[in-house]
Amino acid sequence: MNAKLKLIGILFLAGVFSVSSCKKDEKEPTVAKPQITLSEVGLENSKIGYISSDLHLEADIVAEGKINTVKVEIYPEGSGTWEFDTTYTEFSGLKNTIFHKHIDIPLTADTGNYHLHFIVIDMLGNETVAESELKIMQPTDTVAPIITVTLSPTENQSFVDGQTITITGNLTDDQALGGVYIALVRADQNLTDAEINSTNTITLLHNQNFISPTSYSFTASINVGATMDNNNPPKPATWTPDNYYILVKCKDAFGGNWTFSNHYNIVLN
Repeated sequence: MNAKLKLIGILFLAGVFSVSSCKKDEKEPTVAKPQITLSEVGLENSKIGYISSDLHLEADIVAEGKINTVKVEIYPEGSGTWEFDTTYTEFSGLKNTIFHKHIDIPLTADTGNYHLHFIVIDMLGNETVAESELKIMQPTDTVAPIITVTLSPTENQSFVDGQTITITGNLTDDQALGGVYIALVRADQNLTDAEINSTNTITLLHNQNFISPTSYSFTASINVGATMDNNNPPKPATWTPDNYYILVKCKDAFGGNWTFSNHYNIVLN
C-alpha cells in the first residue's frame, strides 16, 4: 500500500513539474513594431519643398499595437535655422491609417539640405522611425493660378435656414496647383482676403490634393444652418443673420502665389 502511495505521489509531482515546465516554455505573443511606408515627401514625392509654400507629406502606417502618436521632425543638415517638430495624436487607437498633411514652409526658412524623421509609437511603446532627405528651395513659379467661377448666387441673393448655397468653377495653373479654399465670410468681420482661412470662416471647400496638377473643377455647397461645415476635418458652423460673401482663393505649388476671386455677396435671413 505504501509503495502504491509513493508511486502515485511521484506521478503527481512529475505532472506538476511537467505543467510548470510547459508554462515556463510558453512565450507571450510578441506585437510587431509599427510599419511605415513614406509614399510622398514633397509634391509627387520629389523630396523638394519650396519656401512660402507647403510640403506634401504622406505615409501608410500599420500598427498591430495601435497607434499612440505620430511625430514629424525636420531639421537642417547644414547651418539653416528653420526646424519643424510636431506630434499628432489624432490617429491614436488606430491599427492602420494614411497620414496626409501639408506642412507650411515659412519665408524665414533657409534653402539647403534637410533631414526628415517620421516617428510612430504604438500603445505598447514600440517605436519605428522612417527617414528621408529633403531639399528646401526658393520658389520657381512666378505665375499665379487663374480662378474662373461659372455659377454663383446672384448679387445679394437672400437665403434662409435649410436652403443650399452653391458655387462652381475651375482653377488652372501653368505648373501645379497647391491648394484651394472657398469660404463663407460674414461681412462685418472686416477680413482681408489674405487673412481668410479655415479658422475664421465657414468652409465650403478646402482641398490640397489634385488629380490633375494644372486644373481642377469644383462645386462647393452648404446648407444654411448646417451644424458642421465642409472643412477637412469638418468643424462646427456658426450662423448669424447678416450680410455675407463667398470668396474663392487658391495658390500654386511651387511659388506660393495666391489668387483671390471677386466677393459674391449674399444675405442670410
